[in-house]
Amino acid sequence: MSLATIDRSTSSIANDFAAASPRPIIDETPSQPGRLRAVPAGTEARGFVLYVGVDELKALEAGTDLGAIVEQLKALTKQLVPTSETYAAVALAPQGAGGRDVDVVRLALQDPSALAKHRNTPEPETPVRGGVIIDISRKRVLLDNESAPLTYKEFELLQYLVLREGRTIDRSELISSLWGEGEDDIPNERTIDVHVRRLRSKLGAYEDIVRTVRGVGYRFDRHADVSIRQATTPSPDFF
Repeated sequence: MSLATIDRSTSSIANDFAAASPRPIIDETPSQPGRLRAVPAGTEARGFVLYVGVDELKALEAGTDLGAIVEQLKALTKQLVPTSETYAAVALAPQGAGGRDVDVVRLALQDPSALAKHRNTPEPETPVRGGVIIDISRKRVLLDNESAPLTYKEFELLQYLVLREGRTIDRSELISSLWGEGEDDIPNERTIDVHVRRLRSKLGAYEDIVRTVRGVGYRFDRHADVSIRQATTPSPDFF
């Protein structure tokens, strides 16, 4: 529905819609019939903002990218209103920022209601850092004594790097070793970077244990607060 003023006197379709809609939606005055109550008196609606919550990996899994989505939305707006003008801005947020994608986007783009809610949310107490435990025997990662929400494939990716500590692994090796032939979601060298970024975001304050070696690939970088737990027998992944 457009945010523009609705002129119900010149459209039979608008009359039908008004008859079927709850009366409080429209605020009528003799000078401004059919004016939306959301628009304060003395002002006029000039456009709208649509917040879209979708990250790079979700877009890629759907067979598209953020740029293509933006262009299609802009094209649709031009199709509906040829004289309309559009402006798009990509919301950037710190890796690992919690919450729903759309809420993170609203906060990043300084939405007033999102900012007000954020200011009224009490800051959590700073937890005592307990380091990182990569438990290969149980297939889990503990961050400051809390279990990290890694997917199976994200853990396999981290484990592959951990068991080859000190060696930089190129992207093609990660793909060929972690994704078998016939799998539907085999990444390419472009999307493997997105998988690594998602893994690092879930590692939070310890994201730098997965180090990017520019132009080569990725490497596990052990810190003093990182410990590895392995089973009594070597992992079958290590060869």
